Amino acid sequence: MHIELPEKRYYGIGEVAKAFNVNTSLVRFWEKEFDVLKPKKNAKGNRKFTPEDIKNLEFIYHLVKERGFTLEGAKTHLKENKKKTLSHFEIIRKLETVKAELLKIKEQL
Repeated sequence: MHIELPEKRYYGIGEVAKAFNVNTSLVRFWEKEFDVLKPKKNAKGNRKFTPEDIKNLEFIYHLVKERGFTLEGAKTHLKENKKKTLSHFEIIRKLETVKAELLKIKEQL
């Protein structure tokens, strides 16, 4: 899954939920369940997600929705193998982006 978000410092929960095609309640639930998600909150209590939060959310989405991990399994996986797995995940996402661009170029030819 490739997430399309503009380059910004902070993203609202609505933007994030729309980008991941999930409900805002799921994003809030994952925030409570996973320690790596720490969005900032303004005076009103609105969540503001940083690009780092988006990367973590994308990884959690990958584990839970794409690979079928349970929440407990995803938490354990994040704690035990965070650096190693996250770097592999980022490489895979970059390669998927390159593949998508190459397919666009191929269609234009």
